[in-house]
Amino acid sequence: MENIAILVDVQNVYYTTRDKYRSNFDYNQFWYVATEGRNVVAANAYAISSQDPKQRQFHHILRGVGFNVKLKPFIQRRDGSAKGDWDVGIALDAIELAETVDTIVLVSGDGDFEILVERIKERFGKPVEVYGVPGLTAQNLIDSASKFVPIEKDFLL
Repeated sequence: MENIAILVDVQNVYYTTRDKYRSNFDYNQFWYVATEGRNVVAANAYAISSQDPKQRQFHHILRGVGFNVKLKPFIQRRDGSAKGDWDVGIALDAIELAETVDTIVLVSGDGDFEILVERIKERFGKPVEVYGVPGLTAQNLIDSASKFVPIEKDFLL
């Protein structure tokens, strides 16, 4: 059985599905499709921590699906700008997990991950599947992926 690691950029998926479809990503359906006939070694959902009860409930739902939810605080800077992404954490986990799995499954449309995908393929000889919203997923990420799976109606609530 193929061993996989799933890494979900929660903020990216939330905003891209909302912007394109005015809908939410169906994590249960994604899990069903992505894990069919496969052994999940690790499944991390990278999100921003919140005191909002709806957000906390959402994180609880993700855990129920099977994800390890990794939380990071949202940082509001003095100049008014904000930071709340997990790019470095996702990249580090992907590199560490690449040695122990057959395939990395990345759910994000962020073109910054192109170099990560290329590195995993080159250094570890492992395929990287990318799930992303068509039109809102960076073309360089699609091109670097071993397989691109579009997030369309089947993956929406």
